[in-house]
This record gives sequence, C-alpha cells and structure tokens, in this order.
Amino acid sequence: MVHSKVQAVTERIIRRSEESRAEYLAQVDRAHLEGPASAQLSCGNLAHAIAAAPQRDKQLIASGRGPNLGIVTAYNDMLSAHQPYGTYPARLKEAAARHGASAQVAGGVPAMCDGVTQGRAGMELGLFSRDVIAMSSAVALSHDIFEGAMFLGICDKIVPGMVIGALAFGHLPSIFVPAGPMPTGLSNAEKGRVRQLYAEGKVGRAELLEAESASYHSAGTCTFYGTANSNQMLVEIMGLQLPGSSFVNPGTGLRDALNEAAVAQLVTITEPSQHTPIAKILTEKAFVNGIVGLLATGGSTNHTLHLVAMARAAGIQLTWQDMADLSEVVPLLCHVYPNGTADINHFAAAGGMQFLIRELLSAGLLHHDVHTVLGESGLKPYCCDPFLNDAGDGVVWRPGPEESGDTSVIRPVSNPFSHHGGLQLLKGNLGRSVIKVSALEAGQLKIRAPAIVLHSQDELLARFQAGELERDFVAVVRFQGPRANGMPELHKLTPTLGVLQDRGFKVALVTDGRMSGASGKVPAAIHISPEAVEGGAIARVRNGDLIELDCEAGVLRVLVDEEVFAARKIAQCDLSESARGMGRELFANMRAIASGAETGASILY
Repeated sequence: MVHSKVQAVTERIIRRSEESRAEYLAQVDRAHLEGPASAQLSCGNLAHAIAAAPQRDKQLIASGRGPNLGIVTAYNDMLSAHQPYGTYPARLKEAAARHGASAQVAGGVPAMCDGVTQGRAGMELGLFSRDVIAMSSAVALSHDIFEGAMFLGICDKIVPGMVIGALAFGHLPSIFVPAGPMPTGLSNAEKGRVRQLYAEGKVGRAELLEAESASYHSAGTCTFYGTANSNQMLVEIMGLQLPGSSFVNPGTGLRDALNEAAVAQLVTITEPSQHTPIAKILTEKAFVNGIVGLLATGGSTNHTLHLVAMARAAGIQLTWQDMADLSEVVPLLCHVYPNGTADINHFAAAGGMQFLIRELLSAGLLHHDVHTVLGESGLKPYCCDPFLNDAGDGVVWRPGPEESGDTSVIRPVSNPFSHHGGLQLLKGNLGRSVIKVSALEAGQLKIRAPAIVLHSQDELLARFQAGELERDFVAVVRFQGPRANGMPELHKLTPTLGVLQDRGFKVALVTDGRMSGASGKVPAAIHISPEAVEGGAIARVRNGDLIELDCEAGVLRVLVDEEVFAARKIAQCDLSESARGMGRELFANMRAIASGAETGASILY
C-alpha cells in the first residue's frame, strides 16, 4: 500500500495537471503511427534516409519488417563520462541486427562539463544547454523514420535535456543507455581536503592538480554523488533504463552485455502487442517516484529545476511544495559524497539501487504500478541485480540484497540517517528557495548572522584573501538567476566558505544562483525566486541586515522592519560582463525569456 502522503501528493499533481496532461497525451496520440514509420515517407524521403545505410538495413527499413531505432548521442571525448560513447553506435547497430532491427545515429547533442567550466564564463551557458539539448534531440528525431529511440547521455544538463526532447516524441518507445562511473580513485574526502588547503594558500597549484587528477582519472562518470549520478538514479527509478544498469563501470563485460540487452528490450517494446512509448512511462506516478528517490539519496539540488522542466514537457505540473511535502515522509537513506565519504562505486557495492528501491517499495514510498522500459511489470524487477550469464555473453537478473552491505553508506527505512529527505523548501520575506540538508550537521541547520552582499563569486574570494571574512556572516550573492546571467553554479565558493566554517564561524550562502550537485557542506539557500533582476526581495538586502536561515522550520527571511524593507529601492547591477564573450551573446534571447527557477528556469515551457 502506498503511503498516504505520497498518494495525496500524487493525486494533487494529477488534479493540477489534468488539462495540460490531457493536451499532451492527445498530441502523442496524433503522432502515433500505425505501421512502420518508413511507410509514411515518400520514395524520395526514404531514399535520402537510407542512402548511406548498409544494404541489409536498406532492405529492412524499406520493407518495414523490423523497427528502425534512432540513436541520439552526447558523445565527446573531452567529457570523461561520455568518452565511452564513441564506440557505442557501431556496437548498438550490431546488436540491433542480431535482434531483427536496424539502427541509425539520428543526431548528436552538445555535452558540456560543469567540472571544466566551474567559475568560468562558460558556466553561464550551462543551464541553457539543457534546453538546447532538448531542441537538438528533437531535430535528430524530426526525420520521422524511427520506431524507437536510444539516448546516450549521462551528465548534468544532458539527461534532463534528452528527456525533454524525448517527450516531444512521446509516441516513441525510448530507452536510456548509460556508460557508468569511472573506478574509484583518490577519495572525495581527500580531494576536498586538498581543495581547502589550496584555498587557504597552504598548498600550491601543483599539489592541487595532483589531487584532482587522482580523483578524476579515467573514462566514466565522476564518482561523487552530484548531478550526473543523480541523473542516473532518476532515470533508473523512473523506469527509463534497465534495472541495475546505472552504476556498472565502462569497459566491462557486464556493461557491454547490458547495452545489448537495452537494444533487445527496446526492440521488444516497439512491437504492437507490447508498445510502450515514453509518454506511458513518464506519468505523474513516475515523477513522484523520481522525487522520492532524489530525497532518499540526498541528490542534486539541480533537480529541483530539472524535474519541474521535465515534467512540464509531459504536461505534468510539479511544484517545489510537492517536493517539500514528500520530504516530510521520505527518509534519507544514503550517505554518498558530499553527504558522506563513500563514492558511487561504494554505494553500488553496498546494495545500490536494488536495495534502495526494495526499501522504498516495502515502506510504500514508491508507486509500483508504473510502466517502465520492461513494460507493465512495475518497479519490482528493479530490486534485482544484473550479472553476466554463465556463457559471459548475456545478462541475468537475480534478487538484490535484502540487507545493506555497509550501513555507513546505505541504510534501511527502519534506521535512516534522517527521517526527512535530503532537500528542503525555505520560505519567507526573501522569497522561496531550496536547500540541501543531507550533508549538514545539526548545528548548521539554523543560522542568524549579518548579510554581506555580493554580486559575484570573485568578490567573495577577494574579500577572503584580504582577511575581511573572519566572522559570522551570510553571503548574499545575487544577480545570478536565469535572466541575469544564465544561473551558473557557484561551486567556486564552496572551498572558501568551508574553510571559514571549519575555523568555527557560522556562515551560509543565500543566492538566486545555483550550487553544484557536489555541494552541501555549507548551508546554501539557493534558486531564490523571484530573482534579483526581476525585482525579487533579494535585491533589497543591504550589508549588515540580519538574515535568518532555519532549515528545521523551513524559513528564510531578513529581519528588517516590513515597511522599511518594502520601501527600499531595488538594487541594480551592471550585467554587461555576462552579455558577451565565450558565446554568451548567442544566448541573449534565452536570458530574456527564461522562466523563474520554481518553474524550471526554462525557455520551452
């Protein structure tokens, strides 16, 4: 039986979304084709589409005897998580042939690495790259010659963008094919220690680079539990990829076998008798399951934006309040860096997604009765672990662990790290914001301190280096929202604020910008809405104003007389530095029309 609060929130979302969801499903129905897609094309259209295909595929596509699968890839070999995708298309095509299908690379999408652009001008393109990826996915599939689609993407904005693009083709059966995390290198805790030493000037750049390179050392996803690995958790718990496929390392036999199994399963769900389009998978219940997974794992705050935007692409209206209400009953079951010392490989070895889903299902915190890429079987198959078969050339699934292999990493519902989820909603006279609490100590959940108002990360770093921040304070970093400068992540602040916190000062961050999925050590009220450039209350804060941040009560406010505060002029900021250079001029129209953080910070919906 589903928990009463989970059921109530789900029903509320269904009621709120009734009209928009019906419109979306009607669009999906209109797009659904009876018979092979190739039959709808003229001979000229078809000839263009198959001109470069192998002879076998030409005959198969032209005859419509087997499904033609479109591959949308985010491959590039600068981004470690996506480097393995370079070899995928050829192998996926071979697998498709073995299963009576054909496959074509429909198109590519951009894939930028936030780890490279942190603190740089390019980061101001990061969030909008999600919507560019959505549109690029749509362009790839617009040739309308596919009966199914495979999406090769892992990292931050890439998976959400691909999901949005896939939902524009909601009539197509679709499956996500991950590449997996890199093996464990230097521990994330040690990497963080060296970063803080560098911020204090106690080690040099050579030592810092050595530590960073020992942590980020090979192909595969970064091993901390940031947005990339939160993406993988989400698409698995929402049923868009095969059970247990998220955290299998690249270059292994099991990884290759799972990729072949993904092709086979996609072929299966393109069959008329088992037709399972992505619109049937991503329902209100599936999105609630995704939120529950995010809360239970202490996942990335970026998904308070992405989940809202993804849901809107499916005609579903999610709100931060939905997430906050679910957080009241969803326990925090995982401690993976930055919420602990373990990395994602340790999480997988200790029980991983199989144990997590088993526990959440047993507590009634997930909807079992959903469609997945396995069809109508619900979420119970996702409690199973994939293994190579005896011949070593295929996958078998066996029941996953019933007990945690390491309770310092993942725990049962009966003994959680916290009885509340890892994300919280804050409200008050500064607006609405979200905060990641899964990595905070009890003494960091409440802070009351004077504001230091800043308009950039570099301002704070300069004041720290000048010795001006040896005190309690709340850094108010504003004009960092979607319309101001594209809402970059402010991860550059974390080491410095962490140093001050470790020195015994009470510090916090309040911003209309974002923080990385790897953040969490320092209290950070982020995504404040409305943003400063839109006249939000954060633009009225002045140096010295007392700020109260209370995670337990869900309060964020400035302790200034109400009339005095309302009468203040709204601060202005020269944003010309963010208007040009590093491609930012190309995104001016996107900044001008972007929605607020609470509605997904999107230009699309």
